[in-house]
Amino acid sequence: MNKRVYISLIIVVITFLKVYANAKADDILGVWLSMEKTSKIKIYKCGNDGNKYCGKIVWLKRPKEDDGKPRVDKNNPDSKKKNRPLQDLVILKHLEYDAVKKEWNNGTIYDPYTGFTYKCEVKKPGQILKIRGFIGVSLIGRTAEWTRDE
Repeated sequence: MNKRVYISLIIVVITFLKVYANAKADDILGVWLSMEKTSKIKIYKCGNDGNKYCGKIVWLKRPKEDDGKPRVDKNNPDSKKKNRPLQDLVILKHLEYDAVKKEWNNGTIYDPYTGFTYKCEVKKPGQILKIRGFIGVSLIGRTAEWTRDE
């Protein structure tokens, strides 16, 4: 075969692999119900290149305090952020898909109930997300399971 055929074949294979990898990476997109079933988090593409994934709270089982005011990020260690509403709060940031490991990593997750931000990695076996928040190394942390909201 001549050079043009080889080059065309290589381009087709690379294009197919990129499309396949992006389809798998986008499996995380959508709305997920937290393990405690107290909130729903929408995961979407973010970042300048659109190759990262973020998540924000889009529903709360208890959106208001007993006094009728919206629930806020009162546990945040930054006093300037204590009054921001929990509704629409971005809690997952900068996750990247690793096609080799078939997981999303290098991101962070913020826990508004404790006010702590952790490193984060996400796996998706079947129709659940296993969200692992940790400090330093993955061994020191905990995993929560989120289910897809249908």
